[in-house]
Amino acid sequence: MNLNPLDTQRIMAIDYGEKRVGLALCDPLRIFAYPFKTILNDRNFRTNLMSIIKENGVSLILLGYPLKENGMKTDITEIVEKFKIELEGLSGLSVLLRDERYTSAIAKERILESVKSRKKRRDKGLLDKNAASIILQDYLDENAKKPEG
Repeated sequence: MNLNPLDTQRIMAIDYGEKRVGLALCDPLRIFAYPFKTILNDRNFRTNLMSIIKENGVSLILLGYPLKENGMKTDITEIVEKFKIELEGLSGLSVLLRDERYTSAIAKERILESVKSRKKRRDKGLLDKNAASIILQDYLDENAKKPEG
């Protein structure tokens, strides 16, 4: 039996959008999240996403759940709920919905602090994958605090 920690299954977070979808992955030890990539939500989207999931050994998916500030559903909430069911069927993995309120605002702040080039900061895909990494890091931090057993 191989106990190499680098073989640990990864968690992926998805910031779903009707045009672009931001993806983030965790490290093999499930300590930190990093923005992975943004892919277009086009006719090849599902095929591309399944390839990324397989290539990166993803064992759990977190899906950003869009809610208004007051906790009410938004226009895209129902689309995300349907996508969750579809993604579970396609991937055979558990897909957990995670509140994504404020992730875009936090991602914008982080990009402003860390990306010096104005041209690079205007890349909308940068925002999507950074928002996904915030969703994932919040999950990792919450689960790191839970006692084992």
